[in-house]
Amino acid sequence: MEQHPPLPGPGRVTSLHLAAHTGEPTFRVAQARAVAGHGLAGDRNYWAGEGPRPRRRGTGRASGVCDVTLIETEALEALAREHGITLTSAECRRNVVCRDIRLNPLVDQEFQIGAVILRGLKLSEPCARLEQLVRPGLIRGLLHRGGLRAEVLRGGTIRVGDRILPLPHGARPLRVPAAPP
Repeated sequence: MEQHPPLPGPGRVTSLHLAAHTGEPTFRVAQARAVAGHGLAGDRNYWAGEGPRPRRRGTGRASGVCDVTLIETEALEALAREHGITLTSAECRRNVVCRDIRLNPLVDQEFQIGAVILRGLKLSEPCARLEQLVRPGLIRGLLHRGGLRAEVLRGGTIRVGDRILPLPHGARPLRVPAAPP
């Protein structure tokens, strides 16, 4: 029988952030509506076109699907500790900030946040634009721990406090109780 490495997590959503338009500051929300094939309603990356988002759009960093971005609180803490750069959860420009879950192993893996099912697509490496918006040294400090880009497979509401659970390959989504009010 094939052995898989242990799955990371479970983790928790510590904060949620949206930005209405590209380049605008993000703002904190208590919950966000995830729409399969489109992203988070009200966010700059939301696909408002007909049908699901095209698999590729534009070139370079703007190519490919990106419904939701996630980052680990532990990565932000390490950035402050190791590089002296304090980055708030809003400044990191990721939608979902989480704790107690390793995101890198979730590339090509399905996972669940509350009742929402996502698939990790690729690492969300820090870019020159983020460094320009925040401060020098950010790219080096977040390299390979800048988070995860994911697509929404099954929509629903993501709330602060929701559990994040990786799904074993071929598993059915788990029933997860709602986050406490």
